[in-house]
Amino acid sequence: MNLPNKLTTFRVLLIPFFVVFMLVDVTACDKWIALSVFIIASLTDLLDGYIARKYNLVTNFGKFMDPLADKLLVCSALICLVALSRIPAWIVIIIIAREFIISGFRLVASDNGVVIAASYWGKFKTTFQMVMICLMIADLSALGLLTQIVMWAALLLTVISLVDYLVKNKDVMKESGK
Repeated sequence: MNLPNKLTTFRVLLIPFFVVFMLVDVTACDKWIALSVFIIASLTDLLDGYIARKYNLVTNFGKFMDPLADKLLVCSALICLVALSRIPAWIVIIIIAREFIISGFRLVASDNGVVIAASYWGKFKTTFQMVMICLMIADLSALGLLTQIVMWAALLLTVISLVDYLVKNKDVMKESGK
């Protein structure tokens, strides 16, 4: 259990705390605690990948758990935001569907011995989703227009990154049908 794997595990362990502060009225500053937990969890994602690559600490556990931890964090946040009526459910369905499609696509590619690396579109999508989630957790009326713009940008990038993955890797599906 190296440092990047510990950070990934820590990210997963933060999710229940995040959800509690998002959905349960515990203190007067719940949303700020939830926002802090979400930011810390998001930063562990940046940090674990950086450390793993820089110090050659990439493991099978990390390859499996890191993307899973990311999806659990983002999906948990989005579902909480739907429960709080801060984002339309249909947008969350599109975002989560994209994650399932890409995960399935990567699984098929892996079975064919192909590794599908993250694209720039996927990285932009993730950045906009994280910023969107932070803005929606903060729920500040002064940032309402900015929050809406970032939400639509995140949705657009979600669709663009899905199409990009599918177009660039269309041969993976052809090979799996043989």
